[in-house]
Amino acid sequence: MSPPDGIAMPAKPAATGCHGGAETMQDAARAAGKSAMLDRLAADYPKGPHDQPQSMCPAFGSLRVGLRMRRVATILSGSACCVYGLTFTSHFYGARRSVGYVPFDSETLVTGQLFEDIRKAVRETARPAEYDAVVVINLCVPTASGVPLDLLPKEIDGVRIIGIDVPGFGVPTHAEAKDVLAGTMLRYARTEAEAGAVASPRTKLADGQRVTLIGELFPADPPVVAAMLAPMGLAIGPQIPAREWRDLYGALDCSIAAAVHPFYTASIREFAAAGRAIVGSAPVGESATADWLDAIGKAANISAKTIDIAKAQALAPIRAAMAANPTTARLIVSGYEGSELLVARLLMEAGATVPYVGTALPRTEWSEPDRAWLEAQGTHVQYRASLEQDIAAMRDVKPDLAIGTTPLVQAAKEQGTPAVYFTNMVSARPVFGTAGVAALPGIVATQCKGRERFSRMVGFFEAPGSTKPAKAEVV
Repeated sequence: MSPPDGIAMPAKPAATGCHGGAETMQDAARAAGKSAMLDRLAADYPKGPHDQPQSMCPAFGSLRVGLRMRRVATILSGSACCVYGLTFTSHFYGARRSVGYVPFDSETLVTGQLFEDIRKAVRETARPAEYDAVVVINLCVPTASGVPLDLLPKEIDGVRIIGIDVPGFGVPTHAEAKDVLAGTMLRYARTEAEAGAVASPRTKLADGQRVTLIGELFPADPPVVAAMLAPMGLAIGPQIPAREWRDLYGALDCSIAAAVHPFYTASIREFAAAGRAIVGSAPVGESATADWLDAIGKAANISAKTIDIAKAQALAPIRAAMAANPTTARLIVSGYEGSELLVARLLMEAGATVPYVGTALPRTEWSEPDRAWLEAQGTHVQYRASLEQDIAAMRDVKPDLAIGTTPLVQAAKEQGTPAVYFTNMVSARPVFGTAGVAALPGIVATQCKGRERFSRMVGFFEAPGSTKPAKAEVV
């Protein structure tokens, strides 16, 4: 293989298989020259108290971000079984475009031919009439083997080439993998904007100061936030993750970056590098909305009187919706989307009791307002929650409803406890403002009515391996 002039290729590693285990693959990746990348991932997405939560392949997050963008092609480099699973999952979640794949075997991996094959695939894909960018994602084995995506051209005929490593042994969750790609794209776009004129977003940016929302949101949520900000003379711009490359410039062209999903560490770093103020938490329920509007207003140097006007207009309908949609349910909340603390806070303000909140994501400064509020109410907040911790909490709390990951929901239903999958409940409904208050408590009330039905089902079916009918656990 012939590297670009002046760039030395790392030593050729021995082939590393998926079966080697996380530590073996980490060691192999470092030996192959990937130490700086792994150190950055460890700093941005710290693990612990255990290795990492149980969830889907992290690379799905990066793949999802790329597939949701216009004029962006995505190419995977990894074991065929991994690529099959990722493409299946992406199409299950509604992707309507092809995913590129560069296959390999032990020989092409060790000799460096895989890199040549990737470079060839990139050159064939980088068609400026069709694409603004081509994203190449190294999965576990190519990362552990040191396949150097950083040696790919930075652009071909004006098409940007974005190479990232998203190994399961380096990125804990698929949510954080969204940030791996979003942050890399923001860094590239920020460099372009600093160098000169760039394209405007497809939708004209509003005049005045703008707020960029960071996090994948239900489509109705940004307009709700825009209405809350309007009395202060503020508007929202394109959100992150972006839906088109030119939206990255519009997202960076803001006064404030709102980390409504607090785990986008790399993306937040790019906004900070661009001199933007960062505000955490989000406008859920009454108290969080009031605090968030205060923080946004102060960051934008809005007068206290104008902030109070905005709060009055936003909070009155939220209070009315709270009164119209009360809940007295006892719940546990857990998930791997990053909005678990926000959902728990909203439901508690609506009247629910939530002794335990688990999230697969790490603790960051941008979730601190929500953590502090929840713990002041007596809620235990578990960052990097494991399935075992979630199940133990469920047995201890004895909830009317468990909101959590698929395996937690399964465990809850096996013991006769109503349960609902967090992702389906939240991603398909608004969370912010009046719309969130009207939507989520109603779902809780509906699901809690299923307890007697679950008890009948558990009593009807025999427990696996048992000659006696299973009995519903009284909780």
